[in-house]
Amino acid sequence: MKITNLTKQVSVSDHAKIAVSFIDRVTGLLNKNNPRALVFYTRFGLHTFGLSNPIDIILLDNSNRVVKLTKDLGPNRFFFYNPLFRIVIELPKGSIDRSGTALNDKIKFE
Repeated sequence: MKITNLTKQVSVSDHAKIAVSFIDRVTGLLNKNNPRALVFYTRFGLHTFGLSNPIDIILLDNSNRVVKLTKDLGPNRFFFYNPLFRIVIELPKGSIDRSGTALNDKIKFE
């Protein structure tokens, strides 16, 4: 799956996956078979326990607009957010800066 920032007309990730299975949801980016960009549909926080590298996180509203950005979230940390939102994208460190993604940008999944 491809993730595109429609507002900036730039790719956020060319190789992403929706974490649907229990294993994908539990292991996330720890699973080396998963692509380096994962999309979660959840109302719970995320963690980076077990990861060796920092990641970027984008939180979207139900219209796929960016409502929160977290850059360089280090290993062994929690990411909490308002449970009204449920679409979370985990990306490699630097992805937010590289794509220029900002608050209120519109994201598209293809």
